[in-house]
Amino acid sequence: MSDESKNICISHAPQDGAVVQELKGLLAMHGYSLQHSSSESPLLSGAAGAHRMTPRIDRAGALLVLISPAIRTRPWTDKEIEYAERQGKRIVGVYVLGGQDADLPVSFQMYGDALVNCQVERVVDAVNGTINTWCNPDGSNLVPERDIERYNCGEPTPE
Repeated sequence: MSDESKNICISHAPQDGAVVQELKGLLAMHGYSLQHSSSESPLLSGAAGAHRMTPRIDRAGALLVLISPAIRTRPWTDKEIEYAERQGKRIVGVYVLGGQDADLPVSFQMYGDALVNCQVERVVDAVNGTINTWCNPDGSNLVPERDIERYNCGEPTPE
């Protein structure tokens, strides 16, 4: 497995810092390195913000988005997800305590590859691409596996 695929970038609200630290430790036991942004500065808003976050996303194999009530009020989450999508990164949502469907960022609804509850085995499987389903916060499957073909500008349209 490449170093890039073992690096995970995480998008989260400042209120979810304890979950980030817990995930960081659990994912390290599976060989993953978790990179997260400073929760105090608005990343990707302006040149200085883009300079801070884009290298982390570029080095990562996946972007984790912690789904919690606080993520809705974080203004740069959609920009991080959109940037990760443009870079071809896997985008995985992880419900944390209190997270609901209503908390899903608009860009995650468009580009998310998998959505799981906060069980480390499910998170690892979603990052690896073994899980491609969206689940409810309780872990039950919400929708079947998403078989989405993605096309860039200039590529032929699907038949």
